[in-house]
Amino acid sequence: MRTTFKRLARSTAIVTASLGLMLGGAAVANADEWPPIPDYPTPLVPFETKAFLTPTDLDYWNPLASSNRLSSPYGTSTRIVCTAFHGVLLECWQADRAGNPHKLTKLPFNFPSITGWQLPGGGPSHFVYPFWS
Repeated sequence: MRTTFKRLARSTAIVTASLGLMLGGAAVANADEWPPIPDYPTPLVPFETKAFLTPTDLDYWNPLASSNRLSSPYGTSTRIVCTAFHGVLLECWQADRAGNPHKLTKLPFNFPSITGWQLPGGGPSHFVYPFWS
């Protein structure tokens, strides 16, 4: 049972990485800038968050869990800043170990979730750290 789960988890991780490459392209991990805080009234104010499922969370692999997912070598251990509209994340940035921000790639669907797409704004998303430098 344990080896079956490990094989399933490994296979799913490989599929996730492959889909990320195919759909998101090979992103370059050069340092970006943190999103600026607007000096005018707007609902798109950047905020810090750690509200992501990561591969170490069992619900990350649950296709019925409708939550934002993050595939990153840092998990949620470094600073993450996002913009959102009505609770739906639009863009996110994550710091590397040195504190430099990198814009996360938003996948076109919340893989491996099969729910949530019918929620307002398309529901939760899956963000991937730009691994290639």
